[in-house]
Order: sequence, then structure tokens, then C-alpha cells
Amino acid sequence: MHEVTTGVQIVLPQHCNGYKIPRLFGGQLMAWIDVIGGVAARRYAQNAVTTVCVDNLNFLNPAYLNDTVVQEAVVTWTGRTSLEVRVDSYVETLDGRRTPVNRAYLVFVAIDEKNRPIPVPPFEPETEAERRAYALAVERKAQRDRRK
Repeated sequence: MHEVTTGVQIVLPQHCNGYKIPRLFGGQLMAWIDVIGGVAARRYAQNAVTTVCVDNLNFLNPAYLNDTVVQEAVVTWTGRTSLEVRVDSYVETLDGRRTPVNRAYLVFVAIDEKNRPIPVPPFEPETEAERRAYALAVERKAQRDRRK
């Protein structure tokens, strides 16, 4: 199985909106997603990367002030110079139970020191779950190509 990159945040007042019951700003979650996705992509490519697109970003449940947000990022597909990363975000209770908050798919391109695209190692699914995720990533790539 390929490496999972994990990150943890506590929702602090500066991360929240001004409602009576403070909720995490969607934009803050998006920033955390971009960072952890970028870390997963950099580790896989063993090089610098840049975000090309956020293909899908669904908000499933809220996160509130003082919640623990756990994020897991995995590479699901690679092209010649690009790679897709899935980021799952959860609220984790003190007893370890997790409620999904968000699933996002991001595409990154590996770049050299002159910001030119460079090849990434090919992704070869190792488990049945990775094969399913890879097949779905291929479908998302085809959808992105049709929208161009």
C-alpha cells in the first residue's frame, strides 16, 4: 500500500466564522487540504509541485470551534508530469471516532527549479482499493479533459 500523509489541526477562533456556534470556514479547510495534498504530492514526486486544480470538493459535515480535524492524503493516479491526490478530512472525537467532513481531489504538477513540468514516477496500484481509486481517477481525468 502506498504512503498516507496525515495531518491534524484543532479548530481555533481564527479559523471560524462569526455565527453563534462558531463553525470552521470552508476556505480555511480548503487551505489545509491544499497543504496536505501538496505534501503528499511532493513526497511521491520527490520534487516540488504546484496545484493545477481542485477537481472535487464536497462539504459533508461541519467542524466547530475546538474540534480536532484529521486529514489523510493519498496519491490515486499519475500521468507523465501530473498526479491526483485524494484528501479526506474528518472531525475526530476524544475517543477516536471520526465523522467525515470533506473529500477533495486535487491535481498537482511536478516542477523543476525553473517552474517547468518534470516527469513523476508512475503510480502502480498495489491493493484492490488502490485499483478502484485509480480507475475512478482515470474517469475524473477524462471528465477534466472533456471540460477543456
